[in-house]
Amino acid sequence: MSAVIKKGSKVTLHFSLKLDDGSVVDSTPAEKPASLIIGDGNLPEGFEETLYGLASGEDRVSRIPPEKAFGMPNPNNLQRIPKGSFASGVELEEGLVMSFSDAANSELPGVVRNFDDEMVEVDFNHPLAGRHLTFEVQILDVETP
Repeated sequence: MSAVIKKGSKVTLHFSLKLDDGSVVDSTPAEKPASLIIGDGNLPEGFEETLYGLASGEDRVSRIPPEKAFGMPNPNNLQRIPKGSFASGVELEEGLVMSFSDAANSELPGVVRNFDDEMVEVDFNHPLAGRHLTFEVQILDVETP
């Protein structure tokens, strides 16, 4: 009997993550599957839940709501930063992804939403926050703890 996925299982799989329009936002290359431990925090809980009970050789397509994926956008994660805080050589444009440092000096990505001569609005929400996602998986191997 094949091992089935449960908390603590080491799983090797191929996956693709798609938006509602079918565009792929992340996937494993055909020659390089992903390996992960279920429950280690590297995969959002909503994605892990769809894997429970699957065995090697099984496939699944699941629609993941925002609340179980990357959450809903938080208005507190929109920050207005004085334009003078940016390096003079930076060419700002809407949609530009930039790296910032948080209070703990960790790297934090932000997306420029808009700007004027004085201020720049930066969105620090996860880029997939608020999005329904289609999670397609092909389970290659399952090792139980």
